[in-house]
Amino acid sequence: MKHTIYLVLCLLLAAGCSKQLNEEPRGLVAGKDALSSQAGLETVLSGAYGSLLVPWTSGFTSVTQIAMTMGGDDLTTHAGSNKEEFREFDRFNVSSLNGRMPPIWLGCYKTIQSTTNIINNYTAVQGGNPDSIRAMVGEASYLRGLCYYWLTRLWGEVPIIPSEVYSPDYLTLKKSKPAEVYALIETDLKRAEEWIPNARRSSGRPNKGAAKALLADVYLTEAGWPLKNQSKYALAAAKAKEVIDNKTLYGFDLYQGDYLKIFAGGTVEDVFTLFTRGQWITYNSFYGLSTMPEDEGGWSDFFPELNFFNSFPPGARKDATFSTQFTLSDGKTISWQQTTTKHPYYKKFTIQSDARNVYMSANPVIMMRYAHVLLIYAEAQARATGTPNSDAYTAINAVRQRAGLTNLPDGLSGADFATAVVNERAWEFAGEWNRWFDLVRLEEVEAANANKNPGDLQPSGTITKANYWMPIPGADAVINPNL
Repeated sequence: MKHTIYLVLCLLLAAGCSKQLNEEPRGLVAGKDALSSQAGLETVLSGAYGSLLVPWTSGFTSVTQIAMTMGGDDLTTHAGSNKEEFREFDRFNVSSLNGRMPPIWLGCYKTIQSTTNIINNYTAVQGGNPDSIRAMVGEASYLRGLCYYWLTRLWGEVPIIPSEVYSPDYLTLKKSKPAEVYALIETDLKRAEEWIPNARRSSGRPNKGAAKALLADVYLTEAGWPLKNQSKYALAAAKAKEVIDNKTLYGFDLYQGDYLKIFAGGTVEDVFTLFTRGQWITYNSFYGLSTMPEDEGGWSDFFPELNFFNSFPPGARKDATFSTQFTLSDGKTISWQQTTTKHPYYKKFTIQSDARNVYMSANPVIMMRYAHVLLIYAEAQARATGTPNSDAYTAINAVRQRAGLTNLPDGLSGADFATAVVNERAWEFAGEWNRWFDLVRLEEVEAANANKNPGDLQPSGTITKANYWMPIPGADAVINPNL
């Protein structure tokens, strides 16, 4: 098994392929031989999750997704030394050699390899529990859909891997148009919602509600740029409403306790998280030092833009979202205006304990929460029909009430209501890599980056639609000119 070819590492990171050929595959194996039993299927599925959980290397446990979404107006970085890779995203001059891109690119494609193996070959499993096998195939479909969703939102045209078995032809694969990628995503997520059980499952495993919620999010995105298929708004609203109407069955709800506990994971608000699983232990680097100012011994990797912070509605949610006072080593307290960067920081990503001076946290990576579902429904319903209904008001007002805000006024037009929901999404998911994707689908990247506060980094030039997608990581483009 040690010489099993790693499809994605050979295809996408050929420079490191010789090393990987001699490593233990840990679930990343191709073909029916890996799936002769239910235990083997579980091993391959575990490997699929694991590819999204390797700190600094592959998946979503580093600051990669935060760096790559700095084109939004809720995130920025240090103007000083050793932050150039972060600044490239914030200033829209991203190099194909930027080292912050490979973890998501590599992690997603490694997971796609493993999940494609399961989807194509699960019928080779001998014996086992049919319901358990069906659920695992549903999970594999969910993960593959999730990965392609991230890839096409960040890179636009990306290759679709036709098989889990390596072929030299893969070195000449061409990029697929977003419409082709989204068609595959929909197919995967529809299988996932059909095959995964209803009830909330162990941490880090999606249930039927999670599959429906992600599909609703996909529909919402498809209604905007680049597909601009506005018929998808009605589908997004309908699918999100299925989750809302069955939230008790799925175990979802808005968490009503201490707002900061949401980000430690394990609350009813979790829809899908990347969590410790088997031999894979989730450590992430965006909790802790990355989100702390140098004045407190942190790294100042990311923090909010000033206009975003200043326009954020005051109240309990703002107080929980941002840190504005900091304690120096001598015990002196300073305000955010006195820090090296002269910015507030994200409290939601600061470890709330006496051990704040660590650079990794075992908190799960929260990929989607129930507040997303409510706001997907509210926006999609208003855009689909042109007029928000009472359920749409109920959905957004639930989020606003928890935030300590008043309800939206009745009688808003569909357009004004949808704008209010998009603003609410910006505030509720501040810093959670959501804002960038909203700006892209709504074609508002240019407007959001105009008239920035002088204290923030400025775009390096005129922003165009070409800046909406990232360059394919350079090593892969060299290996395969089609990329």
